[in-house]
Amino acid sequence: MAVTDTPSDGESARETAEPVDDLVTTRHELLADGRTLSYTATAGRIVLREEVHTDGKFTGHTAKAEVFVIAYTLDGADPATRPVTFAFNGGPGSSSVWLHLGLLGPRRVLTGDAGALLPPPYRLADNAETLLAHSDLVFIDPVSTGYSRAARGEKPGDYHGYTGDLESVGELIRLWTSRNGRWGSPKFLAGESYGTLRAAGLAQHLQARHGMYLNGLMLISAVLDMGTIRFTEDNDVPYPLFLPTYAAIAHHHGKHGDRPLAEVLAEAEAYAARDYPWALARGNRLTAQERAEAVATLARLTGLSEDYVDRVRLRIEHLRFFAELLRSERKVTGRLDGRFTGHDPDAGGEHFAEDPSYSAILGPYAAALNQYVRAELGYANDLPYEILTGNVHPWSYKEFEGAHVNVAGRLAEAMRANGHLKVHVACGYHDGATPYFASEHVLAHLAIPAELTANIELRYYPAGHMMYVHEPSRLQQSADLARFIRESAAQS
Repeated sequence: MAVTDTPSDGESARETAEPVDDLVTTRHELLADGRTLSYTATAGRIVLREEVHTDGKFTGHTAKAEVFVIAYTLDGADPATRPVTFAFNGGPGSSSVWLHLGLLGPRRVLTGDAGALLPPPYRLADNAETLLAHSDLVFIDPVSTGYSRAARGEKPGDYHGYTGDLESVGELIRLWTSRNGRWGSPKFLAGESYGTLRAAGLAQHLQARHGMYLNGLMLISAVLDMGTIRFTEDNDVPYPLFLPTYAAIAHHHGKHGDRPLAEVLAEAEAYAARDYPWALARGNRLTAQERAEAVATLARLTGLSEDYVDRVRLRIEHLRFFAELLRSERKVTGRLDGRFTGHDPDAGGEHFAEDPSYSAILGPYAAALNQYVRAELGYANDLPYEILTGNVHPWSYKEFEGAHVNVAGRLAEAMRANGHLKVHVACGYHDGATPYFASEHVLAHLAIPAELTANIELRYYPAGHMMYVHEPSRLQQSADLARFIRESAAQS
């Protein structure tokens, strides 16, 4: 006969009790920007609640989700002038670990780089270039990522979509700002990848819903219009927008001889801006000579064979490119970062089995976060920390049914309403997930008056999606973000 333990009354009470915040506070010091920073770290889950009305009457608040945050605040700083940056990654399904331990936070993971990866176990080091020297930092893990979860009895799927995600992250920002007395502080959002789509939407949402106007957005490896990166049937837009990235990756792997990268990119951009879209639009109206010229140019720029370019009808899809470029060497290149290479089990496959650039960084970041949060921040939770989870899929874009997912209009609306909003866009030349030329394309089409275009700046790095994996890029990017914060906050 099976024997089942019966939970004690205390255990039952804990299981049915309303969740509460479980924040833990620690204090630290760091030498950064030529001075010693004394700062407070606060880690834990904040409960998001919803007002409940029954039969037209207010009946209380219901816990909806528990969102994990790690916040760093500089001790003794004046909140009236001290900026605060809310940071998150993308996915959808990604925690904030990448920006946190790769670029912005006071501690960073040591990973090595393409061709020189460090072995496990992985280590953390002080980040002397941390953005904490210039802004307080709040790292947010959206629901179902990191330690964030829907509350007991609630549906996680309510947060696995554009609007649910936007509203929950926006509520966390409003709540943290109110509780910490920071409505008077200069405020920034930093997002990476899908996090840039979230940040652009949040800028408009926070203005419209809460009257919270921001000083700046930091969009790292941006995607604002999914139609520019999704190779769907009859959508020719992405092919030219990926071409300069293909050329950069080919250059890194020796397909352009000793030509400078800038020269290769200039040629690729010029062809992608004019002749390539024209050739695709002509279709079978191209003459034999015009088609041959297009094939030859694309093959030279991408490092692929003319036969391959001809067989794919001038349309080079990105996952196929990563498998094809180094096929003769039985290698594949990375999607997140084309500088990385790997060996695929099927050297004749159309796509790689796994992205070698993601495989290279997952282990270091996962080990570092799980060690750091317990050993240094004093926060313990037996849930698995979801670095990048597929549990959020299918992700709902019901708001965009029948159209490409595009938040450029929302960003433009936010900029028109708040003429002081500054936008910094960081691009990696070797980023095969969110190509830099697509970002340029979308920003050039924003529905904003001409005078507001000066509020947008783009910065470029010779690396990939997480450009901070490349040490020279990390140092330059840290300096660029620090300057952006200082200049944008100084106008407030």
